[in-house]
Amino acid sequence: MKIGKWVGVLAVAGAWMPATSFATDGYFSDGYGIMDIGRGGASIAVAEDSMGGANNPATMGFVGDRLDAGASMFSPDRSASRSGNANGINGTAGSGTNYFVIPEFGYVHALNDSISLGITVYGNGGMNTDYSGGQIPAGRCGTGAPASNLLCGQGRLGVDLSQAIIAPTATYKPTPNNSFGISPLIAYQRFSAQGVQAFTGVSSSPDDVTNRGYSDSFGAGVRIGWMGRVTDTISLGATYSSKVMMSRFQQYQGLFAQQGGFDIPQNFGAGAAFQATPELLLAFDYNRIDYSGVAAVGNPSTNAATLGSSSGPGFGWNDINVYKIGAEYRLNSQWIVRGGYDHSDNPIQPRDVTFNILAPGVIQDQVSVGFTYEIAGGYELSGAYMHAFENSVSGATNSLIPGGGTDKISMSENTVGFALGIKF
Repeated sequence: MKIGKWVGVLAVAGAWMPATSFATDGYFSDGYGIMDIGRGGASIAVAEDSMGGANNPATMGFVGDRLDAGASMFSPDRSASRSGNANGINGTAGSGTNYFVIPEFGYVHALNDSISLGITVYGNGGMNTDYSGGQIPAGRCGTGAPASNLLCGQGRLGVDLSQAIIAPTATYKPTPNNSFGISPLIAYQRFSAQGVQAFTGVSSSPDDVTNRGYSDSFGAGVRIGWMGRVTDTISLGATYSSKVMMSRFQQYQGLFAQQGGFDIPQNFGAGAAFQATPELLLAFDYNRIDYSGVAAVGNPSTNAATLGSSSGPGFGWNDINVYKIGAEYRLNSQWIVRGGYDHSDNPIQPRDVTFNILAPGVIQDQVSVGFTYEIAGGYELSGAYMHAFENSVSGATNSLIPGGGTDKISMSENTVGFALGIKF
C-alpha cells in the first residue's frame, strides 16, 4: 500500500477520535463495530469487518480490502439514592448528560494472500455521571455545611472518563485457514471529577481531588490473536490484550490510587462460530476483564489508607467474566439480520456502592438486534440496537459519610447505531 494512502487513512482515523462514553461490560463495550453489536458482541471467531483491532486482530486476515465507518447514539440512565442515614443525609438523584455519540472506524488492506495491514479506532468509557447538587439540606453534612450533593460535596457531582484507542494491525496467514494478528494499542484518555470536596480531608494531595477540569493521559499496550477455520463450518479464535500502561492523571493524583494512575486492564477471550446452514451463522464468545489489576479501579473503597496513595481506596471493581451469544441469518442476496445476548458478572460489590455513585457500572444483561443491507458496488449499510436491562446494587453507606444508612445505584442503557462498509 502506498505511503500516501496510509497517511490518508491515519488522518481519517484521527478525525474519528472525540471523547467517547460507553458502559456495558464494566466500562468496556459489549461490542466494537455495528455488526458485532447487532450480534451481541460475539466477534472473536467471526471475520466480517475491519474492527479486529478492538476484538481479535487475526480476523482481519480473512476480510480482504475493506473500510468501515459509523457511529452510535448511546443513552445510559443512571440513578443513586441513600436512605436510613441517622444524620438525615438522605436523598435521590438521577444523572443528566444522557446522550453520547460513539464513533467507530476501521480499514484493512490485503498486501498478498498471507499478509494484511489495517487500523481500527475505538473507544471505552462510561464512567460518566452528572448529578445535580442540593439533594442534602444545609447543615446535614456538618455544622455550617451548605446544601450538598449525595457525597456531601458542593455543586454538581460526577465524573467523566473517556478512552480512545488507535490499533494499527498486521496479520499473517501461514496457511489459508489460519491467521495470526497483532495490534499495538496507542491510547489516549481524559478524566474530570466534580463535587467530591468532602473527600479532600482524607487525600494525600487534597488540592488534586475534585473540580480540576479535564486531565489527559497517554499510554500503550498490545493485542494479539489467532483465528482458524478448522472445518468448512467451524471457526475458532482467541485473543489477549495486555494492560495498557497509561501516564498519570496529574490533576487527580489525590483521588486515584498510585498518585493518579489509571491503566486500562488486561483482558482476554476465546470464541467459536458455527455455520449451521448456508444462511445461518451462530457465534459464542467468552471474555475476561481483569479490573482488579488496576489499583484505582480494583482497590476496595474500604481500604484504610489516604486517597491517592499506592493502596488508597478505589472503586472496588471485581474481575468479570463475560458471555456472548449471537446469530445472523441471510434472508436473501441483500439482507442479513442479526440478534444476540450478552451476560457479564457485576463488578461492583455492596461494600463499594457509595464510591460507585460516581461510576454505577452494574449492567449484567443486554440484548441486541441488527441488520446489513448490501448495495451494488461493494457498499453495505449496517444498523444495530442494543438494550441493557436495569440492574441495581445496594450496600451500607461508606463511613466517610457520617450517620450510616443504605446506598443504592441503578443503571440501564440503550444504543442505536449505523455504519457504512465498503469492500474494495
